[in-house]
Amino acid sequence: MKKIDSTVLKETKYIAVWILILSILMQSFFLCLGYWDYTVLLGNALSGTAAILNFLLMGITVQNALLKEEKEAKTAMRVSQLYRNLFMLVILILGVTLPCFNMWSVVVPLFFTRIAVAIRPCFDKN
Repeated sequence: MKKIDSTVLKETKYIAVWILILSILMQSFFLCLGYWDYTVLLGNALSGTAAILNFLLMGITVQNALLKEEKEAKTAMRVSQLYRNLFMLVILILGVTLPCFNMWSVVVPLFFTRIAVAIRPCFDKN
């Protein structure tokens, strides 16, 4: 197995920190509204972890694609995206159908990665 590039790890850590921050805010929101219970925490943990893993796998795929020819790289990226989307779909289906997870606490964290990427320019020092 190839070593994971430091940039991939750095960006994944950035995403993980923002998912944690946004998860705490979401948990607080449920608590303030009086809807918090263990299912909120479990749902958040499920989809938050899946979102971080999805981002890490995407980074590893990009890292490996840079070492391939253009046609091979495109194919690898498409296959990776297909499998990662299927993985996220399975997580979403499990989170929504199993009673041990709060539906909203499973769905909302799936958008935390996009939020973290969107606000990145506000904190970029370059």
